Amino acid sequence: MTFKPLSENDITFTRTLLHEAIPITGSIVSGTYAAANIKDYSHGMFQSVFDYPYLSSSANHIFDITLGISQQSALYSTVTNMQAKKKNIYNQMAQVLMGYDATGSVLQFDQDGDIIGGGVKLNEVLIMPFARLLNKDEIKKETFSLELGVDAVYPALPVQGPFVKRITITDVSASTNYRVNSPVGEYGILYATASANTDFLSRAARNDKHSASFNGLRYWPCGLLFYQAGICVLTASLFDSTTGLLDQTGLGAQIKFGKSGATIMPTELKDYSISSSCNDLRSRIYNLQFNNTTELNSTVYFCRANHNEFNYSSNPTYLSNSKMRVKTVASDNPVAYITTVGLYDDKNALLATAKLSEALKKSPSTEFTIRARLDY
Repeated sequence: MTFKPLSENDITFTRTLLHEAIPITGSIVSGTYAAANIKDYSHGMFQSVFDYPYLSSSANHIFDITLGISQQSALYSTVTNMQAKKKNIYNQMAQVLMGYDATGSVLQFDQDGDIIGGGVKLNEVLIMPFARLLNKDEIKKETFSLELGVDAVYPALPVQGPFVKRITITDVSASTNYRVNSPVGEYGILYATASANTDFLSRAARNDKHSASFNGLRYWPCGLLFYQAGICVLTASLFDSTTGLLDQTGLGAQIKFGKSGATIMPTELKDYSISSSCNDLRSRIYNLQFNNTTELNSTVYFCRANHNEFNYSSNPTYLSNSKMRVKTVASDNPVAYITTVGLYDDKNALLATAKLSEALKKSPSTEFTIRARLDY
């Protein structure tokens, strides 16, 4: 066994981002298993969605849904169902995702992320935290797409058919236009646009000061997406029947948020339980997809065997009757075969080994650089 110290010039560090496409169809979220994959809890503060009936050992938790209302909301004083819990959920998520101001008060969700500049606040929000199983280290920017059905009414589950009218919510432009003023890392603005049989893009009533343009198309901000935390925050006013994006003027028929077609968002916020609102949002999900990110950090060691190094072996089997097995004539060059690279600390304690796929023949006429990589 032969040792050789490694210098700083023999070690380098790399960072690789691996991405995986995550498609979540609406049939899984709201139809395939007739709610057997939906778990409600006795506290009623959120709902969990699984990719299979949750009592099965094969089930994987994929995301949660909940709802929160700020005390600053004009609707807060009129809330009759679970007011305290809705407020607590809003405050909990806001303090984790947005942080505190200089006075120690919890910051509200901000529509454009410009907290200091003020602007529109998201006082009523629908929140979807994704399981770490799906988003891994983070959601890749500009890959998020949530398609919602916005038909005025539709039949109760599980006999629901495909939505005729739909909108798509994306983090368009986020790869270059994201925010970093969150305690949990980076986040982007979510925008809504038409995807099927919706005509609100051409309505003058929607061309207000809150719209944005990308690649010649008009978009409307409707939420925030926190990439490292893996949390989607949608403004509940998206479904407001009179002032929201999906109002009667925009779609030609008044949107009803509830699956029964009998409730609108303000009513939902005030009079319905959190679980009921989660069901109603989940029932409108037509498709959901994004790319996750796995960060792979590596340390690469360049183990160099120069022409005059590692030509002999200290293995006892290298000798036979005090003669090298690999030489038959005294004038022949020495030969060794490299099969393993070991990495040791400064006290000669073995830390890691790397096995070669085949033995490398080493002699004074050859040199090798063996690249050993440790991933973590």
